[in-house]
Amino acid sequence: MAVHPSEPDLAALKIADHARSGSGNRWLRWIAAAAGAAFLLFALGFVFIRKAPAVQLATARNSSGNTRVALLNASGYVTPRRRATVAAKITGRVVQMNAEEGMQVREGQVLAILDESDARKRLISAEADRAATSAALADLQVNLVNAERELHRTEGLEQAGVTSPQALDLARTTAESYRARIQATEEQVRAAEARVKMAQQDLDNCTVRSPFAGIVVSKDAQVGEMVSPVSAGGGFTRTGIATIVDMNSNEIEVDVNEAYIARVEPGQPVTAVLDAYPDWKIPSHVRTVIPTADRQKATVKVRISFDKLDPRILPDMGVKVTFLGEETGAGQAATRVLAPHDAIRQDNGQSVVFLYREGKVERRAVRVGATEGNNVEIIAGVADGDRLVVGTEPLSDGQRVDAKQ
Repeated sequence: MAVHPSEPDLAALKIADHARSGSGNRWLRWIAAAAGAAFLLFALGFVFIRKAPAVQLATARNSSGNTRVALLNASGYVTPRRRATVAAKITGRVVQMNAEEGMQVREGQVLAILDESDARKRLISAEADRAATSAALADLQVNLVNAERELHRTEGLEQAGVTSPQALDLARTTAESYRARIQATEEQVRAAEARVKMAQQDLDNCTVRSPFAGIVVSKDAQVGEMVSPVSAGGGFTRTGIATIVDMNSNEIEVDVNEAYIARVEPGQPVTAVLDAYPDWKIPSHVRTVIPTADRQKATVKVRISFDKLDPRILPDMGVKVTFLGEETGAGQAATRVLAPHDAIRQDNGQSVVFLYREGKVERRAVRVGATEGNNVEIIAGVADGDRLVVGTEPLSDGQRVDAKQ
């Protein structure tokens, strides 16, 4: 009788119901729930942060004191009309240096002294020559007096017939010779006097003095260095002692495009703003328009004088100027306010600002005018006291923000 193998029992592969809900599945569900909650909190926090970005605010203020139309803007530098690099008239070694940066000097004040030993010796030699020549002149003058007495006696004897005409001629010639020698010696004395003055001038040139009152802005030589009025000796010889600036001659120099130079005329009022003090508007006026153009830059140089000088105005400071036109009405001027340049944004070619009101921003189109330092004049769209958002943070109308003063 044949034995057949038993058929496989497929029911043995079935998972029991009590094994379907094990403890491991419960932990997986808890982990998934916690991850979902964390993701939800992160998403809510991200949305909240995006809805309330931190922004910086600035307050618009009236354009004070300026009721004139701005015709033209330009930039330049403060330049003194009187500025000199003082140099020695002779070549010499510096033995004493009195000039220091920032020192106030008066006209004629000693800035430096050069080695004067050689010049002093030349002066002593010239004075000795003058003394010797003067002594020779005195000797000749004494001999001339004696020769004139001999001539007078000889003339008396010749009239009395006691002496010969030859003796009279000799006495007359002797006197004339002394007169000629005295005249030549007097010229030698004058020449010696001139040499003394020249030697004294060389000695005086060893002392370098300030040509005018001002402030030392640069110390160009040190004790022990050689200085010369001309460049000599390569890099071992200085050509200047110190640079002096007359602060009372400070003015502004700007280059104006020749296409707009017709808007500028002497005496025209100007508002100047130093880069170092952007909130300080300095009243000024056009002093002169230099009657020549720069063909390379197509500009004309204009010099502007400050109405009142201030110690804060220093040479070579950067400055922005606004050339003003005719006065406008008071009502028109009152509508103009100043706002920081960073508050103005461009949107499709239009100037806009974002006003801050009760935690939200409001988009406002504006019309801008002249630039005054770091500020921009807003002709329409903003009132005095409005709080504006500054910076480059992208914003939208009605967006909630976190204001930081």
